[in-house]
Amino acid sequence: MCDYYIFIIFGMATIETVYLGELRTSAKHVQSGKELITDAPVDNQGKGEAFSPTDLLSAALTSCMLTIMGIAARTHGIALEGTRVETTKIMQANPRKVAEIVVDFHFPASLQLEEKQRKLLSKAAETCPVYLSLDPAIKKTIHYNW
Repeated sequence: MCDYYIFIIFGMATIETVYLGELRTSAKHVQSGKELITDAPVDNQGKGEAFSPTDLLSAALTSCMLTIMGIAARTHGIALEGTRVETTKIMQANPRKVAEIVVDFHFPASLQLEEKQRKLLSKAAETCPVYLSLDPAIKKTIHYNW
């Protein structure tokens, strides 16, 4: 636990975010210098010209799931390249928040996996840090299209 406190005291910010006006922000990843823009969605007074913050939440989930699957796949000699994910974010009103994230994995037709490998990959995906960090009230509907 002591190491954690040292990190907080001496740690550096991970992301710097600036409000640009017009319901738009710019977020910079400090280590790499890469930047991204967020925009409020059209249904919430924005222009919808970039990811909304809740879009990024949903993208963080699927990117994390794929990354942890990739680690497991690499460890077990499985080639996941070409796997793609379609993510659907479902919002609710009053209060406005993400109610559900639907995740549809599409694996390459050439990827022939045994049941044991499928279970390994799906378990890896569903134990990624973002999945585990999301409020349990957010429904996560996951489909694996092997």
